[in-house]
Amino acid sequence: LRSEGTKYACGHYIIERKTGKVDCNNDRCTKSVRHRNPCPNCTCERYYGPDAKETITSVSKNFCPECSPWYKGR
Repeated sequence: LRSEGTKYACGHYIIERKTGKVDCNNDRCTKSVRHRNPCPNCTCERYYGPDAKETITSVSKNFCPECSPWYKGR
């Protein structure tokens, strides 16, 4: 996946826009065009790994929405 997004003070990157998809050509990856369909009792990889390219469009001095409850008052 290629994406654009915001980098937060906690280090997390949150995608704002997906700009493209890179096919891994792995038949064990459900996101690849080479994945068998149907795939009975599928135990193949279901989630994208890290983005192939992350373009940081903005940087925030705040914590991301997931981390902000943990860091309130700091």
